[in-house]
Amino acid sequence: MVLATQPVDFRTSVHTLSALVSEALRANPYCGDVFVFRSKRMDRVKLLAWDGSGMVLVTKWLHQGRFTWPPIRDGVVHLSATQLAMLLDGLEWTRVSPKPAKQSAVVG
Repeated sequence: MVLATQPVDFRTSVHTLSALVSEALRANPYCGDVFVFRSKRMDRVKLLAWDGSGMVLVTKWLHQGRFTWPPIRDGVVHLSATQLAMLLDGLEWTRVSPKPAKQSAVVG
């Protein structure tokens, strides 16, 4: 999942968001990743993804509150599926970090 850190105009179409992925995020909108965009008020998100046969655009509005978003800066933030689910549920996903996995010292 790729989170765009700059807000977008929510009147934009699938075609405009696809172009934004290519130009501003320097990614391939047809790669199968989910691209997440926010509104200026942070109460709306749009998800853009290629499913192999067409482009999918999902929009979510919160009736109350805002989505938790990292500080606004140029670039992107990569999210895990769990972090995206937490963001869409309105949870404080930025405060959660995965426990480091132990690597085995013995191979074989």
